[in-house]
Amino acid sequence: MRNIPKIKLGLVSVSRDCFPIQLSEQRRAAVAAAYGDIYESKVTVENEVDMLKAVEDIKANGVNALVVFLGNFGPETPEVLLAKYFGGPTMYVAAAEDGADTLINGRGDAYCGMLNCSYNLGLRNIPAHIPSYPVGTPDDIVKMIDDFVPVARTILGLAGLKIISFGPRPQDFLACNAPIQQIFNLGVEIQENSELDLLVAFNAHKDDPRIPGVIADMEKELGGGNKMPGILPKLAQYELTLLDWMEKHKGSREYVVFANKCWPAFQTEFGFVPCYVNSRLASQGIPVSCEVDIYGVLSEYIGTCVTGASVTLLDINNSVPADMYETDIKGKFDYTLTDTFMGFHCGNTPMCRLNQGELKYQLIMRRLLEPDSPPDITRGTLEGDIAADKITFFRLQGTAEGGLKSYIAQGEVLPVPTRSFGGIGIFAIPEMGRFYRHVLIADRYPHHGAVAFGHVGRALFDLFAYLGVPKISYNQPASLPYPTENPF
Repeated sequence: MRNIPKIKLGLVSVSRDCFPIQLSEQRRAAVAAAYGDIYESKVTVENEVDMLKAVEDIKANGVNALVVFLGNFGPETPEVLLAKYFGGPTMYVAAAEDGADTLINGRGDAYCGMLNCSYNLGLRNIPAHIPSYPVGTPDDIVKMIDDFVPVARTILGLAGLKIISFGPRPQDFLACNAPIQQIFNLGVEIQENSELDLLVAFNAHKDDPRIPGVIADMEKELGGGNKMPGILPKLAQYELTLLDWMEKHKGSREYVVFANKCWPAFQTEFGFVPCYVNSRLASQGIPVSCEVDIYGVLSEYIGTCVTGASVTLLDINNSVPADMYETDIKGKFDYTLTDTFMGFHCGNTPMCRLNQGELKYQLIMRRLLEPDSPPDITRGTLEGDIAADKITFFRLQGTAEGGLKSYIAQGEVLPVPTRSFGGIGIFAIPEMGRFYRHVLIADRYPHHGAVAFGHVGRALFDLFAYLGVPKISYNQPASLPYPTENPF
């Protein structure tokens, strides 16, 4: 997977000067041995001078994600300044006591020290990740570090990200619009362009000598699903256009994603539907959101960094018909009708996420643009049922008032044929009906949601908390009513 950071972990132990420094160092060595692939700094921090030496040491050794280990109580100021001077994603964990026979000369009191650490992080407004229960044995801390890695990878990805957009949103797509100030506050850059800029770049790639090679790769990927081979030259030309634009306009940033207008003028001027190219780039770690959805592609990129794998962006689209539920779902899966819905988009989901992808034409656009002729300019979608899998549906969204909010809901794609068109699947999320009404509708979310494959709600929640997102909603169980839920 390209376009996402690679993590190199570092481990620094801290020690309060009235506790034995050897206790912190021995416990640090045990954590490093248990984890394995982590740089163990031999600088133990007791004061600010030590802190500066530790930061210099870990940076010199290529560390980009830091684990600060309270091997004993720890010095509250130097230990939090580690995160400030390091400047990258940082986690704080603390040592559990070793045994009943160590509680006089070998007691570390890190349980207590973590309280002061957290308090001082807050006083200095320094962001850091503290696990749900941050005190443990070396084996416990290994699990905490594993949980931290996707959070750290995403924080670094956002710090180096540029979102490149083309064109204003289509008419009546105000739902995909939100103030972009919070994007900048997250450290992400945006480059906004006109559709005309993209068209000029696309035309400049006519007869690009690399086009046949891209066509061959598309043919290999599509296999028997290559139902519209005549459109492949234009799609290959477009893919090269985006990749070249990415490299030329990356500037000071390391990673790039796209939020592009994809209809209706796109079809008449470019002569195709761009969905298949969007799917191919998403499979490489370069999400391309539909309808210039900037927060949508930001969410997709977050999902890519968290999972290290391809994601998709779907409409929370339509209900499952009652007769389909009765014949295909009821009694076979533990979901009610309102737990289910269909997630759909025209054809941007990567091939690897479909049961059997086929290159087709966009039915809805054809009704509008070429209703009385064979499909031509509406060709270019990648269609098929989304393969059964665990999923996490989520979104980070800017509010109309200029803030941030988010939602996370874990569920699955059911192995049930959709009998429909596009890239589509039957999704099941526990208590989806209530979540739909009291989060998605009540909190005014747009219809697009990012889909990560796998249950990664834990990592997403930790990430949004690290980023300071004030509201993180989820699909609450029936025993926990929403504030807007009618109790009668």
